[in-house]
Amino acid sequence: MNTPLRRDRQDLLRAGLGHALNLGLPLLFVVIPILSFVVVSFWTLQDGQILLIPTLANYRAFFTEGSYLSVYLQTVGLSLQVTLVNVALSTAIALFIFRRTPRMRFLILMSFMLPLFMSYIIKVYSIRSILGQRGLLNEAMLGLGLIDQPIEALLFSRTAIFIALAVLYLPYAILPIYLALDRIPANYLAACADLGATPLQALRDVVLPLARPGIAAGAVFTFILTFGDFVTPQMVGGTQGFTFGRIVFSQFGLALNWPLGSALAVILLATTLLAVALAGLSLRREHVR
Repeated sequence: MNTPLRRDRQDLLRAGLGHALNLGLPLLFVVIPILSFVVVSFWTLQDGQILLIPTLANYRAFFTEGSYLSVYLQTVGLSLQVTLVNVALSTAIALFIFRRTPRMRFLILMSFMLPLFMSYIIKVYSIRSILGQRGLLNEAMLGLGLIDQPIEALLFSRTAIFIALAVLYLPYAILPIYLALDRIPANYLAACADLGATPLQALRDVVLPLARPGIAAGAVFTFILTFGDFVTPQMVGGTQGFTFGRIVFSQFGLALNWPLGSALAVILLATTLLAVALAGLSLRREHVR
């Protein structure tokens, strides 16, 4: 028979095992790999051999050698542009969905979320087929008489990278913003109407402030995903698609310079963590007010 003491021990063992899994899995698959990159970033590459000699040369190279810093700043600027556009579009789309009936909300939201279940490569090639010289967009503008010849700048250019990144990561911004709007109690909006507030006033003073956490989450998701993406710039940007993510990839895959690649990866990680920290700080300040 199970005595109360034995049952308590079994419950304690199960609880301890659950906590060990909760802590151990992130530690094993997230923290340790990241720490390994940090450690390797201080090692030395000499004559193609990685030596366990501590050095800051890899981080110094980011600021002094090649075009690492300029590409980093260009990638940050591109990611910020995509983030601003996506947040504006996502907020408008989420508000449109929010004002529909519950059944229509589900259908419209799912139509925007369906691309998340598609292959990433298929989505990129679909964008290429739209932006190409004989793509859907050029053919449509030619048919409408808006242009006399295909626009070459729509593909293999910075414009193509911007459009592709914005399209690919738009759902990641729509979902958190919509979820934040969906959590707004209906009686808040009813109270606004009872107090004589116009729809624009209710949107400005009630809806958007309450949706700010979702907007911040959508902005962070978009920035982090676009900043680290190296496949999309390569596939739609051509020679113009040299972003910071591609530099990191090239150090590991082509140059086989793991110490420098690790240092650049740590800088990429630090940038994303800074974005998360700034978003959290802005929300905390608004909460204090």
